[in-house]
Amino acid sequence: MTKPPGSLGRLEEVLLRYTGIRGLEPPRELRAAALIFCADHGVVEEGVSAWPSEVTRQMVLNFVSGGAAINVLCRHYGIVPRIVDMGVQGTAVAGALDRRIAEGTRNFARQPAMTAAQARQAIAVGRQLAMEAAREFDVVLCGEMGIGNTTAATALLCAYADLDPAEVTGAGAGLNEEGVRRKVEVIRKALAFHPSRERMEIAANFGGFEILAIAGAIEGAVEARIPVILDGFISTAAALVVNPEARWPVLYSHRSAEAGHRRMLDYLGARPLLDLDMRLGEGTGAALAVGILQAACRLYHDMATFEQASVSGKTVACAPRPDEERA
Repeated sequence: MTKPPGSLGRLEEVLLRYTGIRGLEPPRELRAAALIFCADHGVVEEGVSAWPSEVTRQMVLNFVSGGAAINVLCRHYGIVPRIVDMGVQGTAVAGALDRRIAEGTRNFARQPAMTAAQARQAIAVGRQLAMEAAREFDVVLCGEMGIGNTTAATALLCAYADLDPAEVTGAGAGLNEEGVRRKVEVIRKALAFHPSRERMEIAANFGGFEILAIAGAIEGAVEARIPVILDGFISTAAALVVNPEARWPVLYSHRSAEAGHRRMLDYLGARPLLDLDMRLGEGTGAALAVGILQAACRLYHDMATFEQASVSGKTVACAPRPDEERA
């Protein structure tokens, strides 16, 4: 193509990653689906969120009606959103896919967030939805909604990476300093209460139904050979749950402003595409990354080659400077 090799930087890298995962030439028009998994968290009872659990349902209704940030970005980039109710408190949310496991997880400060069977069920839902999406789309992005889920994601990070909660706990959706300190102590006590270091037991002890569904989507992406773009801190926590060898279809969209996300990405050895100080969730960062991947596909298909543009493709050596000649 009419450019120096490597001059498009990470646009070239992401396209190579896409083709390596897919095993196919990239499409000119990228077809993308967004799986937005939603669920409540029992640990909210401990005062770890600035918002009550009812906001989860209210936001899921906002997703269904098309008024949230993720809806705007999906319309902008031509992404098809699929809102999945994994366990929102109350009755099933009208307009969302009903894959409910329970009305939210249990309070992991006092008992495991879910049973082993529920954990397997949540993973199975995500796997199935990702594999279904692969029949129609070229890429799947994952987002989430669930009041209290930064607490769950932080607990997962601390349990898997053996970190002190004080190092990685953030404000989530708006906690003040006192609230963050309380959140740290809740997570610290829960880690002591659930000392297991077995991968799936950690997931059941601290995870959310939406987080484990995203982990399942990653596993489904392995089977379907489709790239899965993860959003921010919560979505990336799902990558901790799966076996390391199952992470190869994952593209990491952005580095969240949430305190623990940098440490989480470092632990995973991941380099995200964007760093915009975002911390909304919903899949918003992943939607922006779809735009980058779409741009890379267009460049691949629409740029002229050196031959087509009658541009010399030879590399011409620069003449040495006089001081170099003397040397």
